[in-house]
Parts: sequence; structure tokens; C-alpha cells
Amino acid sequence: MRDPDDVLRDDLLTIGRFARLCRLSVKQLRHYDDTGLLTPARVDPATGYRYYAPDQARDALTVALLRELDVPLAVIGATLAATEAERARLLRAERDRVAERITRDRARLELLERLADGGGLPGYEITTGREPGRRLAVVRAVAGPGELAQRIGGCVGRLLAGLDGTPWRPPLWGLFPLDLAEGMRIAVGAETTGPEGAAGAADGADAPPAGLERAVLPGGPVVATVHHGPYVQLPLAYHALLAAVHERGLRPLAPVREAYLVGPGEAPAEEWTTRLVVRVEERTEEAA
Repeated sequence: MRDPDDVLRDDLLTIGRFARLCRLSVKQLRHYDDTGLLTPARVDPATGYRYYAPDQARDALTVALLRELDVPLAVIGATLAATEAERARLLRAERDRVAERITRDRARLELLERLADGGGLPGYEITTGREPGRRLAVVRAVAGPGELAQRIGGCVGRLLAGLDGTPWRPPLWGLFPLDLAEGMRIAVGAETTGPEGAAGAADGADAPPAGLERAVLPGGPVVATVHHGPYVQLPLAYHALLAAVHERGLRPLAPVREAYLVGPGEAPAEEWTTRLVVRVEERTEEAA
């Protein structure tokens, strides 16, 4: 004989029984009802008790499974309401989001391991000097801090395609604002060595190869360092470089420049070599 507290005459299940069957808590079911994710088949108008139909179990179990996988409730709701093809697309997109998060976490892990292995912040040799002015053919992009690697890779591909047949002088240069923020404008460029990039050309007199833009980097005093290792560890070098700039009482000027001396396809990631350069405000005799 069925327990009348568990099953009603019309086969609706009490919230407690339904929760046990679907591996959810009563609190979770109430929350999913409040948010519209999983509404009960019936709510008693007198008592407010919630009751669920057996055919709601599949959706409830799906919710439980996806929550265990840390899928956001909004995505779960869209998945439940989607067609089979659309459901597959939503889940693939969520898979890609998790994969991207894992990639970021691995990068953080590598940074922490390098910090721990070195007993703290690794040492970087900081140099000062003067940098010549440069005229670069560049491609630009808009990026957020979490998508720099992807955007830079895309810029490199577009730049090399645009430079096809145009002589240029290594290395490639990455140009970045001082403050990393959503919607920041970045660029990757190269010094052309043909007529377009001839030394001494008047400003505006030379045009970059078709499809590329021109960027002029002023010369002047700089503070620089060299990073050896994968790009995900560049924040360590930036920490050392910018700390040195501020400790010297210097004012950094945008853009920050990265010169890719050895990169992908030339050596293992541990041997990649990147020179970081920050131009600083010229100091007058009075200021000195």
C-alpha cells in the first residue's frame, strides 16, 4: 500500500518524495520554483504545498546533473527548453567555457609554482636606456584581460598575411595600454624595411602595406627587462618592471611594448624570450 504522504490519488509526488527521487534537496526545489527553472505540477492553494508529476523527474535529474557540473542556472533553463540540436549547441558552448576556465587556472597554477619554487617573486634584471623611434605597420584589436592570448594570436596572423611580400625587420612588437581593462585596444606590428618604412621618411609620407595601419612609436628614455618563458608568466615580468619604474619616481608612458625575440615555432615555451619596454617621461635637469 502506498504511503498517502508520498503519493496523492492523482499520482502527484510530494516535494519531499520528489526531492529524494531526483537527488535534489527540498530547498533546491523551492529555489528552482521561485526562479521559474522547475515549477511544480500543482501548488495547494490552501497550504502552499508543492507537488510534482512523475514525468518531471527527467528534467529534475537533468538539473541535478548540470548543477553538479557547475552549469549556471540560466544555461540549464535554456537547455531544458531547447530542441535537441539547440541543446547540443548550448552544452558545447558551456564545455568551451569550462575549457577556457581550466586554461586560465592552469596558467595561475604555473605562476604560483614558479613563485613557490623561487621562494617568492623571481628576480628580473631591470635596465634603463634610450629607445629609438619606430614606425610600425600594425593590426589592431579590442580585447579584455582574459582574452589577450587569443586576440594577439589573431593579430599576428593578420599582420603576417598583410606583410606578405613586404620586407620587415624582426622582432614583432605587441603594443598595450598601461591599464588592463575590458575593451582595451591592443596592436601587433613590425618595422617594415622597404620604401614604406625607410628611415628618415617624413611623418605621413609613408603608407603601410594594404590592409595594415601605421603606428609611430616615439623614441626616448625607457625602462626594460627580458622575460624567459611562456607568455602566461609575463605578469611576473610586468610586476618587476613597473615596480622598478615607480620606485625610481618615473612616469610610465603608453603603450607598453613587448618585443617577441623568440616565440612559438622557434623554441619550446620555456625558452621563449620577450623583451618588455616601458617608455618613461623625459626628466629635465630641474626635475632630476
